[in-house]
Amino acid sequence: MTIYDWPTGPYPARVRIALAEKNLRSHVRFVTVDLWKGEHKTADFRAKNYSGTLPVLELDDGTFIAECTAITEYLDTLAGPPVLTGRTPREKGVIHMMSKRAEIELLDAVSVYFHHATPGLGPAVEIYQNPEWGLRQRDKAIRGMHYFDAVLKKQPFAAGEAFSMADITIIGGLIFAALVDLPIPAECTALQAWYARMQARPSVRDQLAMTIPAR
Repeated sequence: MTIYDWPTGPYPARVRIALAEKNLRSHVRFVTVDLWKGEHKTADFRAKNYSGTLPVLELDDGTFIAECTAITEYLDTLAGPPVLTGRTPREKGVIHMMSKRAEIELLDAVSVYFHHATPGLGPAVEIYQNPEWGLRQRDKAIRGMHYFDAVLKKQPFAAGEAFSMADITIIGGLIFAALVDLPIPAECTALQAWYARMQARPSVRDQLAMTIPAR
């Protein structure tokens, strides 16, 4: 399998963590697509993924699978435990719900803040910015942190009793938040304690150890 990504990108981090959890890293060839140069927006790359986003999984038969959740669902069928997307219909539904909430309320909100209210990827890539919208999304991301803090006061993981793709999505959001200097609020003690536990996992620790390349 081939994965097109940017090694330190918050979205690619989700798939890289999942691969490490599933012990599948050795089965993947990584191809770097430079976000800072806008390589993900070229016609050549859009032929692989119309949305022009990372990561993208290419199978041996030439099939391209984009979107982190879709890629992880595919990976979950290739190896044994841990199962990251759920075993039972109930587990699958709850994990999908919580992962989607983590995207909407945290990860995607931070992304919009980055692209609209900060220099983002630079003028060559950020051809349109709406700073007001970006700042609103920054505030939404903070509200999202408070939401997940409340969830994690009641249970050990985002979707219940086991580590799942929902946790990985929150981790991706917090990685992105750190990159734009948006810390977890001090009062979100449950979220902070959960994140400390997550950083002890080898898959997460190794991803966090990667630094942003010079640009």
